[in-house]
Amino acid sequence: MDKLWAPWRVKYITKILKGPKGKGCVFCKILSEKKDKKNFIITRKKHSYAVLNLYPYNNGHMLIVPNRHVFDFSGLKREEREELMDLLESIKKLLDKIMKPHGYNVGINLGKAAGAGFPEHVHIHLVPRWNGDVNFMPVTGHTKVISQSLRALHDLMTTEYRKKNK
Repeated sequence: MDKLWAPWRVKYITKILKGPKGKGCVFCKILSEKKDKKNFIITRKKHSYAVLNLYPYNNGHMLIVPNRHVFDFSGLKREEREELMDLLESIKKLLDKIMKPHGYNVGINLGKAAGAGFPEHVHIHLVPRWNGDVNFMPVTGHTKVISQSLRALHDLMTTEYRKKNK
């Protein structure tokens, strides 16, 4: 069995387990700030939004987040769940066009024990993957290679998203 190791995530997980430095939920905070470029939000919908992950597993790692602060999908209304799935598919198509990945990991971590960095606000991870995208750098060099800045990717994605959704 092959294993996918992500030792660079330990720093992030340790930080999360210590608790937030500020008060409140990070997803609610960036939603209320209305500073989409600063916060790397790609689009907002009636019930949800899509944002680049600040601690990506891979370039293009997206989070699909309900606007309402709920810890589990059981707390969402049907229309909120449907919009989350529609937005997930829309962002996947956008990444297909811009980045042309070979596949995706789609995941939902419910609770800290399951790996949720922010267990109080449910969200979906969409991680583009390429054949051979795991290499020796994170293990031997303690360095994760991300080939594009979050700002450059945000600008590219928002421009392309607006073209498609006029």
